[in-house]
Amino acid sequence: MNRATGVCYYPEHWPEELWVEDAARMAAAGLTYVRIGEFAWSRLEPQPDVFDFDWLDRAIDVLASAGLKVVLGTPTATPPRWMLDRHSDMLALDGEGRPRSFGSRRHYCFSHAGYREECRRIVTSLAERYGADTRIAAWQIDNEYGCHDTVLSYSDAARAAFRTWLADCYGSIDALNRAWGNVFWSMDYATFDQIDLPMLTVTEPNPAHVMAFRRFSSDQVVRFNRVQADVIRSHSHAPLIHNYMGRVLSFDHFAVGADLDIASWDSYPLGFLSERLEASDDWKRTFLRQGDPDFQAFHHDLYRAVGRGRFWVMEQQPGPVNWAPFNPAPLPGMVRLWSLEAFAHGAEVVSYFRWRQAPFGQEQHHAGLVRPDNDAAPGLAEACMVVDEIADLPPPGTEPASVALVFDYASAWAWETQPQGADFDYFRLVFAAYRALRRAGLSIDILPPDTADLSGYRLVLMPGLATVPPVLRAAIGAAEGVVLAGPRTNAKTTEFAVPVPLPPDLPGLSATVTQVESLPPNVDVPLSGGGGLGHWFEHLETTTGHLLTTEEGTPALVGEDRRWYLAGWPDSKAFDRIVALAAKAAGLETERLADGVRIRDCGSVRFVFNYGADAQPYRNETVPAAGVLLMAR
Repeated sequence: MNRATGVCYYPEHWPEELWVEDAARMAAAGLTYVRIGEFAWSRLEPQPDVFDFDWLDRAIDVLASAGLKVVLGTPTATPPRWMLDRHSDMLALDGEGRPRSFGSRRHYCFSHAGYREECRRIVTSLAERYGADTRIAAWQIDNEYGCHDTVLSYSDAARAAFRTWLADCYGSIDALNRAWGNVFWSMDYATFDQIDLPMLTVTEPNPAHVMAFRRFSSDQVVRFNRVQADVIRSHSHAPLIHNYMGRVLSFDHFAVGADLDIASWDSYPLGFLSERLEASDDWKRTFLRQGDPDFQAFHHDLYRAVGRGRFWVMEQQPGPVNWAPFNPAPLPGMVRLWSLEAFAHGAEVVSYFRWRQAPFGQEQHHAGLVRPDNDAAPGLAEACMVVDEIADLPPPGTEPASVALVFDYASAWAWETQPQGADFDYFRLVFAAYRALRRAGLSIDILPPDTADLSGYRLVLMPGLATVPPVLRAAIGAAEGVVLAGPRTNAKTTEFAVPVPLPPDLPGLSATVTQVESLPPNVDVPLSGGGGLGHWFEHLETTTGHLLTTEEGTPALVGEDRRWYLAGWPDSKAFDRIVALAAKAAGLETERLADGVRIRDCGSVRFVFNYGADAQPYRNETVPAAGVLLMAR
């Protein structure tokens, strides 16, 4: 598939006399796709069972007549106000038992059967009307699952569904009591109906109970999504997409993606730098108008995995956003850089949010490609540049990278449930490993935890993988490359107990974690030769070789041949040392990149990105500030 660009558009926001002009300008800018409809339920069904699709018919006619391909969204993220009159108990409740009120979006509970059927009804009407329409190039189901902390619901509907889910999973209450270890603190249950949601307990609830609720809540998202996917598939052959978000870990994206054809995500580099990334003030100041050099790339690689090789950027930031604590404008060139970076990581489409900046509602200060007065915003010129450049690129490369990183949503839930250290965070640990690989000039594939085949990868990292599934365990045993696990790898059973044999208990590793300790901020375990381990440190009994030791001589990185274990969370200096050792053992070439410079190999082309505000050298070339250099491989 050739690369293309697109835009998000809301015809219901604008007078119809603007539609033809807007469509013509989109086409003139070289845009190919236009996403519509995902927030329009109140205009599609203004009263219960009274539909108005005529305006949508006309909008599709206008856009398609201009040569644009339509991505039609299902409007289920924004149920209209009358829906609450039909289903007053459909609202999600937070962990304090407070309802998520009407007046914004995503206020539904995934477990509410009545609302799920209302979604089936509106999606059926849309699919029956447009399913055979060849102008509909793809369908987007709902919008940004999990955004605004909306996966976990503590409503009556969730409680009832959770009890049913538990009965299906465990079969008998005795089996559940044994699995959860409910003999501890006299927590045994006599029936499933006695089990409440893990909230408002005097102290922490049983972690097995919490983990079961997290798995249940994720399954509810999968079930909700599948209802719509099944309806659309029965009427349409167009691909199905959902637009995920950055650093939203509350549900298993791989499980949702199994029912879809393409993964997409919404990329807001400046908003994410401000709101969703732990970094020093100096780091954030350095990249204030560019975004973090690794955050977007990580998510491109993640969603390429979720989409089984196919991913889009459904919403690309084109200017200042409105929702972060502070919202600077991007440096000139960054909209182009972000777009080309997505294509370098395998994106088929980059779609900008949005066409015209809205002068009303919650997103008035969110820039678009066009200003509210209809003049071009700065991002439009860069979007046009991207269109010209991708036309000259070779087709997207699909060959795998030589390095892989295993990512697991359930591990994020596990270490959130019982971090055993106030600042231990699974995403931060995995992202630190990803950063170190990128600093070494390596391209990376991200893999799900149920990966059955690691052949072809020279180096595989799996930090913090709470439970190693049997299929992955077998793949580790058969892998020909270097496999680097730890810390906290295979440290819990699926029922959140300490396993025996003690962790890591992995093929080819003769090491046992005998004691763990978490460390407060600014305290670390220094390594002999430089760098240190912070946040978390494991004491090992091992007969294998010590690849790195602490200054006291205790093992920090152990391994023989191609199975290695890391006993703590390295700082950046230590991670760089570890990656260099592992890459050398794996036969991989590395290179030290200048700050803000990153590379991605794609087919016959190497992309060199400079997130810095100043030009930077790369080999014998110069990468412009906030710019991109393309080189033949």
